Amino acid sequence: MSAEPDSTTTEPPLAPPPLAPPPPIRVPAPSGAGDKPDNDFPDEVEMSLVDHLEELRRRVLRSLLAVVVAAAICLAAVKPLVRLLEMPAEGIRFLQLAPGEFLFVSLKVAGYAGLTLALPYVLYEGLCFVLPGLTRRERRLVAPAVAGSAVLFAAGLAFAWWALVPAALRFLVSYGADVVEPSWSIERYLDFVLLLMVATALAFQLPVLQLLLGALGLVKAKPMLAGWRWVVLASALAGAVLTPSTDPVTMLLLSGAITALYLVGVALVAFTERLRPA
Repeated sequence: MSAEPDSTTTEPPLAPPPLAPPPPIRVPAPSGAGDKPDNDFPDEVEMSLVDHLEELRRRVLRSLLAVVVAAAICLAAVKPLVRLLEMPAEGIRFLQLAPGEFLFVSLKVAGYAGLTLALPYVLYEGLCFVLPGLTRRERRLVAPAVAGSAVLFAAGLAFAWWALVPAALRFLVSYGADVVEPSWSIERYLDFVLLLMVATALAFQLPVLQLLLGALGLVKAKPMLAGWRWVVLASALAGAVLTPSTDPVTMLLLSGAITALYLVGVALVAFTERLRPA
């Protein structure tokens, strides 16, 4: 007996559906990732060494031109400037000991005055050259540092003209008043006054230097304050070196001013440490 064929056909099993690709792994972005980091370089521009040197040359030439223009303006009004510098030496007779001595003195006074007047523009040109290479944190230190440096420079000039120069002249005149009559060369006198004023103005930059070092985390307030004895010794040596007359009165005044400025710088460093996040 023959078996009947099965009328029902067996269909092949269906293939399983293709597996969907796994979803991509998403790593959560850190907070503030869209913001620029604090130490990036905004306005960064790629420049070759030749381009950097060319820019530096242009800025140096513009700075020199500003100094020359300011010196020419001061040369037109040099006589009132000389009279102003002669004011601390009351009762002193000034002499011109060589032909053309006052002419060279006028050029020297105009040069110093022109450099002082053009100093803000020179600083501006220097900052424009340096700023593209500074980070955001370093840029925040530039404005207060430059402003404080200009104010302290002017304060140093005023302090030298108002306190140091009269004190030195009183000592020097009274020391030999009963032996010699004070008749001074105008060139030697103005060299003395200008050197003392510029040296004092440069010494007044000490708090700015301390503030920058403290803001960058290179120095701390407590170690700086603990070394006050060395600071007093260093300020005494600086007063002896920077004082052209080498008289004790001027040396003590200048060294005392340097010590006081150092303590002001320590206070500024301590203030920046409090503002710095822990």
